[in-house]
Amino acid sequence: MGTVDLPSDRSWARGHWRITGWLLAAVWLFFLNIPLLTALHQAEVWRRAVGASTLVGFGVLYVWVFEWSRSCRQAHRPIPRRRAWSFLAALLGLGLAGIPGTEGDWLTTLVFVAAAAVFLLPTREGLVVVVLAALAPPVSAALVPAWKSEGTVVFAVVLASFAMFGVTRLAQRNTELQAAQQEIHRLAVAEERARTARDLHDILGHSLTVVAVKAELAGRLLELDPARAAVEIADVERLARQALADVRGTVGAYRGVALVTELAGARSALAAAGIVAQVPEAAPPLPVERDELFGWAVREGVTNVVRHSGARRCEIRVEPTAVEVRDDGRGPAGESDPAGHGLVGLRERARRLDATVSVGRRPDGRGFVLRVAVPDGDPA
Repeated sequence: MGTVDLPSDRSWARGHWRITGWLLAAVWLFFLNIPLLTALHQAEVWRRAVGASTLVGFGVLYVWVFEWSRSCRQAHRPIPRRRAWSFLAALLGLGLAGIPGTEGDWLTTLVFVAAAAVFLLPTREGLVVVVLAALAPPVSAALVPAWKSEGTVVFAVVLASFAMFGVTRLAQRNTELQAAQQEIHRLAVAEERARTARDLHDILGHSLTVVAVKAELAGRLLELDPARAAVEIADVERLARQALADVRGTVGAYRGVALVTELAGARSALAAAGIVAQVPEAAPPLPVERDELFGWAVREGVTNVVRHSGARRCEIRVEPTAVEVRDDGRGPAGESDPAGHGLVGLRERARRLDATVSVGRRPDGRGFVLRVAVPDGDPA
């Protein structure tokens, strides 16, 4: 499968949309040809200069304002209202300043003022500007008889405003979609980090606890029974290598947990800690996801018993729909560390199968019990 250069693709996309944005704003300037022709046909040179220069300045400012507002939305920055009104006033001022050269055709610039109000201002304020721009041609014709009221200008104001409203809403939705995609990506990364931290905690918490217990036992046996101490040291080496393999497996996302394996590990860990263990020799056939969940439950429960409970006996019960780790210690079995990561991780795994995790004192008051149960009839 070929590789994709994502940064280059993003750079190309940004450049593509930047050019598209400039073109989208500039293409509308074609409608300034009417006042521009009027200015260029003026008899006096100064009128031609005033009309042409103000229209050029008007077009440049309009395109720049459009691109500026679009970049603000893409960067998720609000458009300052005072600056928006300043830009609109500047556009209107340039349109009015060109009257000596454009005469009544300056009204065409109101089409752009209305469109700019739509993408710069909130909806209600923009609507007010659009209405005023649409009323300006007939009012101007009534006040200045030389300026004919052209219905085409009113229609152009309304049409351009509606078109810009659609473009603005589309840009806003695209911006919201990009923000949502970025948030989804951030949450996915955070979830993956949390999963990795949880798995590493569960793996190393159990393995290092057993390693510490066996190392302590080997130290006590070193003078009394060197052969037994050597066996325990060999187990420590094996467990350390297994923990390393599990960590590598977690990083590579191919590590799995099996109930049978965890039962065997529990038997060894409890024996090394001097705890009388009652562990099933075999496990009932279970679906893969449930078998893995029960394996995690045994690992977490035995780790807590060895590390915290001070128990002398531990019993593990496995049923098709539940697994229990019971001890006669002082507990509590759920506090594997101050943050409770082990139990939190176990509950997260159980939630995927709609299973329940309960930790508390045994009904007879003699010790604690960790129980994980799936609903009856759960096919998982």
